[in-house]
Amino acid sequence: MSELLPLFPLPNVVFFPNVFLPLHIFEARYREMVSDAIAGDRMIGMVLLRPGWEHEYEGRPPVYQIGSSGVITHFERLSDGRYNIILRGLERFRILEEDASRTYRRAIVERLADDGLRSDDRTVIRHLREKLEALLAPAVSKVGAEVMNASAMGDEDLINALAQYLDLEPLEKQALLERGCLRSRAESLVELLEMKILMSRTPGTSLLAH
Repeated sequence: MSELLPLFPLPNVVFFPNVFLPLHIFEARYREMVSDAIAGDRMIGMVLLRPGWEHEYEGRPPVYQIGSSGVITHFERLSDGRYNIILRGLERFRILEEDASRTYRRAIVERLADDGLRSDDRTVIRHLREKLEALLAPAVSKVGAEVMNASAMGDEDLINALAQYLDLEPLEKQALLERGCLRSRAESLVELLEMKILMSRTPGTSLLAH
């Protein structure tokens, strides 16, 4: 990462490593951010705005300190200056200090690597993966769609993709992002989905993102 990572704070997006995120950029300050990123290393950090952001959105409202960096893999600059971009998630980070010298936000960050897995973690994660696939099978069957080719994905990629794409609340996704290891993230995701299935049996309700 660059010493100063551009930050793109949003109220409803939590970004995970190894996941793709399409974005439409229309605010002037973030058009400048994307233009600068494209001219440089193409890196952007996605962070979630804290509740109450509405009162100072035009300024620099508080954000959660842990986010994920991404690299712009594709971009389209529209005739009026807006951008359509696609980010590929790279790694989690923690904000250490913000810089206010540009119209958009930048920060000094530290990388957050997941904790190493213990000898039995892979077996546990495999069981958790099977449980996740079983929990989601009725929802996938109901809409007659295949969200992703799960069998072709590694454990980490699948868990991060589910955390990103499932129809969860932003704060629930933020809590998953902040988990320090893959096993913990998988355990929390299973618990969250089990709770939602128990609490919501409403016809038409789906765990799949719309």
